[in-house]
Formats: sequence, C-alpha cells, structure tokens
Amino acid sequence: MGPFVHSAFEARCRDQPGKVAVVVGERRLSYGELAAMVQGIAETLQVEGVRPGDRVVLLLDSGAEYVAALHAVWRLGAVAVPLGPQTKAAKLAHVLADTGARALLTQATLATVWTAALAQAPETPHVWAHGPVPAATTARPWPQPAPIPAPLAGPTSPGDLATLIYTSGTTGQPKGVMLSHANMLAAWRAVQTYLQLRPDDVIGLALPPSFSYGLYHVVMGLGLGATLVLENSAAFPARLLQRLAAERVSVFPGVPMLWASLLALDLGAHDLSALRLITNAAAALPAAHTAQLRQRLPRARLLLMYGLTECMRASYLPHDEVDIRPDSVGRGLPFQAHWLIDEHGQRLPNGGLGATGELVVSGPHVSPGYWNAPPGQTGRITPGPRPGEHTLRTGDVFRCDAHGWLYCVGRTDDMFKSRGEKVYPLEVEHAICELPGVLEAAVAPMPDERLGLAVKAHVRLQPGATLSEREVIRHCQARLESWMAPKAVAFVDQLPQTESGKLRRRDLA
Repeated sequence: MGPFVHSAFEARCRDQPGKVAVVVGERRLSYGELAAMVQGIAETLQVEGVRPGDRVVLLLDSGAEYVAALHAVWRLGAVAVPLGPQTKAAKLAHVLADTGARALLTQATLATVWTAALAQAPETPHVWAHGPVPAATTARPWPQPAPIPAPLAGPTSPGDLATLIYTSGTTGQPKGVMLSHANMLAAWRAVQTYLQLRPDDVIGLALPPSFSYGLYHVVMGLGLGATLVLENSAAFPARLLQRLAAERVSVFPGVPMLWASLLALDLGAHDLSALRLITNAAAALPAAHTAQLRQRLPRARLLLMYGLTECMRASYLPHDEVDIRPDSVGRGLPFQAHWLIDEHGQRLPNGGLGATGELVVSGPHVSPGYWNAPPGQTGRITPGPRPGEHTLRTGDVFRCDAHGWLYCVGRTDDMFKSRGEKVYPLEVEHAICELPGVLEAAVAPMPDERLGLAVKAHVRLQPGATLSEREVIRHCQARLESWMAPKAVAFVDQLPQTESGKLRRRDLA
C-alpha cells in the first residue's frame, strides 16, 4: 500500500501501464496515460511555486482530469481540496479564502462560477482550466501530459495533511475536515478487509468523487489496479443502468436516494450479471429497499455501511447478516473503539449494550479536526486514548442490542419534539417506505398550534402507484408511537438532495 495515499497508484502505473484505468463515456485511459497526466499537472504546479502543504482546490466534473489532478496534488505533497461541479460561487469563494488556496484546477464550462468566486477572493490563486479558456480570464490552459518524469517534491511523513473535504454546511458555513495520509490509509486498510476489492474489478462510480464515499473508491480502485467507470448520469437512472451493463461493472456503491431511483426501474431488463458487490452508505437504507435489492440482485453481495467524512467508515453489516437484521449497520470496525454516550456526554454502561445513545468512534482513521478551527473549539473531535489517534462524537443516535449490533435511530440535529416527545425522522421514513408503491420518504416538522410541532411526511411514489394521505397516516399509527405518526402527507415528484446524493432536509417545504 505504501506510506502515502498515492503510493499504491504509482506502483500500479509502473506494473501495468497498458491496463485501462479510467473509463469516461467513450474515453478510455490506461494507467500509463493517466500517470503522464499526473506528472504533467504536478510539474506545472511545482514550476509555479506550489509546495508541500499548499492547498490546491479542485473544481471539476467526475472524470480523468479530476482523477489526475487529485493524484498530482498528493504527489507534490500539497493538500487536495475537492469540490463538485455543482458548487456555487459563494461556497467556492469561502473555500478559497478559508484554505488560502495556492492554486485552482477547474474547467472552462464552470467559468461563471469560478470567475465570480475569484472576484471575492482576498488573494487570487493560480488557475488552470480544462477546455477552451475564456479570453477575459487569467486562467491558463490545462497542463499537458509529461511522459518523461522530472523530479518532484513530495510529502515527508504519513502524518502530513493530504485532503480537506468541506462538509455540506447544513448549520452555517462549510467546515474543512482534515485528513492526513495516515488517516486515509488506515480507513483504506480497514475497509478493504471486508470489501475485498480486486485488481480485476470494474468499479462503477456514479457518486461524486469530491465526497469521501466516492473519493475513497477512486483511491482504493486505482491503488489496487482496478478499472474505474466514472459516471455523471446518476440523475438519469435508466442511462446509468445501461452503462453498468455495457461496461460489465462488478462493484457499485450507492446511497439510499440513488438506490430508490434504480429500484423504480426494471433491473431485469439489463444484464447486471457481472455485479458481485453492491454497497450502501451516507444514510441508512430502509429495510424494505434492502429486501428489494436482495430479491432483484440476488447474485450480488450487499454490504450496509455507516460512516462520516471525519472517519470515512465506522461500521458495516456483513452480507450473511443482511437477511437476518436488514435494518442494522453492523457492529463497528474491528480495529476501532466505539461506544454510546447519553445526552450529557457520559459513557453508557457496558459500552451501550442494550441501550440507545450517541455513537462515539476512536481510532487512526478519525480526522485530527477541522481546518482553521478557533483554538479551544475542537467541536466533536478530541485527542484519542492512543498517541496520534482521535475520538469523534458522530452526532448520530444508535440503538445497540445485547449482541452489539447497531441500529441507526437518527441524527441529533434532525430530532425534534412533538407533544414533548422525541421524533427522529429516520424512523418515520423507514416505516413509510414499507408501504407498497413508496419509492422514498422524508419527514420534517411543521408548526402546529396544539402540538407545537407536528410531523409532516413528503412521499415520492413509484410510477403508476397510488396512495392516499390517510393510508400513510394509518400505516404509521399502526407501526409507530402515536406522536411519530404524520399529521400531514405531501406527495412529491422529487425530494431535495445534496451534491453527494443525501437528502437535503432543510429544503423540505
């Protein structure tokens, strides 16, 4: 694997330069071609003064240029700051200022975003843009591949900062989660023990690689010598299925909203026989959707996982347990310590066995903190029990049964009270998804004169399905405590989502 997050990729480029590394549409790039792209970008950045530790922002589509830029930044010992193409100018301006970015690697098609952001930046970074560069900008043409390597600087220690991933900022400005080379390698080692990715895998990636779930598949896939099929067609699930079949994809990671869209289609109309591994993370998958995936993709191994940007992964449910406990996310990772705490931050007895509380995770994969956090304001991350490790309060509430299996109840930030009782939207959403014809559901509070806050459900139905508000409410009344049953139900065509495919709960009307 090597001492740095890019070390394994460089070894694969030397070992198998002719193998296909990345597929984007009709474009296919070998490991040798990708290595030349990486070298060209790294040399260009170095000539212009980018040094180890400098921050380099990536604002690019999911494609070969993104993958090459990412590895070039790491190769230099600089810090990669990945952003997705849906990033708005205000967020880009904040990230550029917060990081003191030395360089911006972007594309011409996003010029309206980055020119507006640069106009607000206190210092203007070097800018390179892929594609026809607008004449009115100071952006330079994209660096050319360099097939003959020149000497480059690089990271000096696994503890050096490798990546800053900016969170979605649901409560204020986005924060930069710091991840060292050592953090990312520790997460990779742990995840590989159960994912068991192989060099002959074809990994279909419809997830944005600017977020940790997608980013780690880029790192792991290319580090193992697999082929990455980068797809920007998640918004068009029928087209995505065609691509998975055509490229004989064997590994496909997803999130609940993506799985819901795919399950609305006839999976049997496509040859998905090459799929051997499918995974879910970012949010808990409703048990009803888990059952559908097991039924409709019976040959694929399904892993239900839980994690956060600050630690990448914290738990997974083995495939042979999925049919037994489909609403669980497993018992944590073997190398980490984890436990539950109460509302006052006190550790629950026996690590929380048989109790409900907020999950705390500790280990070498946990981020050391947030970029530019004010002194003394460590937030959810504190020093761990072992030197160099950290402890994370996840902000997620779990129920832990007597055998240590974890069941997600919901986020502490999402919880609200109705009739003085706690309502976790996730519990209500999963109950609604049990109804035939429901594709996905989202719950939010609404003002109520008598209750203070009442439950409102937003439900997206499968094409051709019919369901009444009363049927949804009666089902929830039969399945849940009375205060958790919706008082109102709105049927919608789409649910709002973030760039990473998560539900954007704050945008529920």
